[in-house]
Amino acid sequence: MSTKPTTTDLQWTELDQRAVDTARVLAADAVQKVGNGHPGTAMSLAPAAYTLFQKVMRHDPADADWVGRDRFVLSAGHSSLTLYIQLYLAGFGLQLDDLKAFRTWGSKTPGHPEYGHTTGVETTTGPLGQGVANAVGMAMAARFERGLFDPEAAPGTSPFDHHIFAISGDGCLQEGISAEASSMAGHQKLGNLVLLWDDNHISIEGDTETAVSEDTVKRYEAYGWHVQRVEPKENGDLDPAALFAAIEAAKAETERPSFIAMRSIIAWPAPNAQNTEAAHGSALGDDEVAATKRVLGFDPEKSFEVADEVIAHTREALDRGREAKAEWEKSYAAWRTANPQRAAEYDRIEATDLPEGWESHLPTFETGKGVATRAASGKVLQALGPVIPELWGGSADLAGSNNTTIDKTSSFLPADNPLPEADPYGRTIHFGIREHSMAAEMNGIALHGNTRIYGGTFLVFSDYMRNSVRLSALMHLPVTYVWTHDSIGLGEDGPTHQPVEHLAALRAIPGLNVVRPADANETVIAWREILKRYTKVFGKGAPHGLVLTRQGVPTYEANEDAAKGGYVLLDAEGPEGQSAAPQVILIGTGSEVQLAVEAREQLQAEGIPTRVVSMPSVEWFDEQDQDYKDSVLSPSVKARVAVEAGIGLTWHRFVGDAGRIVSLEHFGASADGKVLFREFGFTGDAVAAAARESLAAAQR
Repeated sequence: MSTKPTTTDLQWTELDQRAVDTARVLAADAVQKVGNGHPGTAMSLAPAAYTLFQKVMRHDPADADWVGRDRFVLSAGHSSLTLYIQLYLAGFGLQLDDLKAFRTWGSKTPGHPEYGHTTGVETTTGPLGQGVANAVGMAMAARFERGLFDPEAAPGTSPFDHHIFAISGDGCLQEGISAEASSMAGHQKLGNLVLLWDDNHISIEGDTETAVSEDTVKRYEAYGWHVQRVEPKENGDLDPAALFAAIEAAKAETERPSFIAMRSIIAWPAPNAQNTEAAHGSALGDDEVAATKRVLGFDPEKSFEVADEVIAHTREALDRGREAKAEWEKSYAAWRTANPQRAAEYDRIEATDLPEGWESHLPTFETGKGVATRAASGKVLQALGPVIPELWGGSADLAGSNNTTIDKTSSFLPADNPLPEADPYGRTIHFGIREHSMAAEMNGIALHGNTRIYGGTFLVFSDYMRNSVRLSALMHLPVTYVWTHDSIGLGEDGPTHQPVEHLAALRAIPGLNVVRPADANETVIAWREILKRYTKVFGKGAPHGLVLTRQGVPTYEANEDAAKGGYVLLDAEGPEGQSAAPQVILIGTGSEVQLAVEAREQLQAEGIPTRVVSMPSVEWFDEQDQDYKDSVLSPSVKARVAVEAGIGLTWHRFVGDAGRIVSLEHFGASADGKVLFREFGFTGDAVAAAARESLAAAQR
């Protein structure tokens, strides 16, 4: 449908238009100064970004983290100036010098927006489509948060009601992640989400006709979104009045997410560069920048020109923000008075504190019994679900295999979903077979705040998620990935489902903590430590990948040092069973720890004092002080063996020159897991043989 600028409350003055044109020349100047960047989209999107920041969104530039604010996500992160310039104009803290320092060392204005680096940036966007999925996650989190604190309030009346606005480009909507996320948003009927599409028909290779021919608006209709199309003015510029009317209509639609297609001309109104692929990712050139300034009535001899009356006008956003926040605080105070118990719960959750006594609800497991660590993880979630209401999550259609159902009676689904457990504020998320968007949605949920999120799939499918996981680490987000079926031990599904390189590849991501517990009790300790690390007291957050077995593994005595990432599970003994200095150290993770234990029995029987170290998390172990690490991996013991059913890249630095690694350097096969372990050399005998080789090498 086409939206015309009919009746609207939009007040648009000459100063507003001058501010938009100022944004355009600032974008051109910033890219021209550094010599690289993406000027065209920032120029054409200036009316849309200005309308959002100055006319639509509820925010307070003086308090960018105000919980009652609307959120803005620039999915088209390459057009970072679209956001930076509005943050500067509205008074979020960026100065003109920051725009002049665009894309340079140490600046607050890096090439793509970075969460935690620039005030007002809600998420790190760079890889296209990520922001769309982040916005969907934020919208999900906003609904869940409302359910925690104010579920009975009428729509639009709660202090926890707000909107998520996002701007995407053609590239975002071509990436598959946005299709996954948009499908999810339509299914969930996220009426608090508004996605604006910059339909400029240009990508790096030229006209998008080179790659795209579907009707994108109809695609979003098919997803179940409320869709509108905003046509430009006759001169090709975006029409703020039409756009404002469309946004207001979108906000009024509370039962569906809204999609607004904005037809634009990239680099408008540059006389020669507009509507060209060159304007997408290259500086316009001095002559074209000067020509553009002439068209807009700016002095071509001046750079970064901002009139005093323009900045005074746009900084009125500070006054409006202060007023909006003050009005919201009245509603918030009334809610606190009417809901003292929920207010106390809100204070606890906002402070990232956990409920008093929560650890007493954690399960314990009998030693000796074989339990799959995925099953142990499921027991933890079911135990903590009633105790930690902010903890929620689900799976990419693998809940029965991942054991990620926190509450079987409560599914996060819109009220009219036919399933009997459907609840718009439900605890269990059905992400669908959409691993990539699940991870990015989890990032959005974490960024929104006030909840604790996890999501599961098979470890081999972490490949689908990798870009989003990398961004979790880059943003230091406390999300938990539950990755099960962690090795060839999963068995008959074969090499397509058996991870080999995945553990090493995930450990290569800076800031991601990979945790592969050896047994049920280590799994409990791992969950406990992950949840503790979500607190503000601990400092920066970090994502965790909890890697779990399909098959049962022996249960050992719980050892609190598992939270340190590595510890002595069984120490070396002398002939009479007394303590002895180890001659060899066996290091294992996950299901292979039992092989190290079996090998130790052989070696001890041969008179070789042997220590077994369980190392569930290399990253946690690396955090410990050197004295502790030396107490576990004695520097004097050069004979060492590491055993893990994956490639051995992780372990060379731990075993040293004389060490040996029992690893899997090829793909798996389809057979019973026990058969595969035997056929591929994952046995106690093989580990013991490697230990003898290492002892011989250490003595040379």
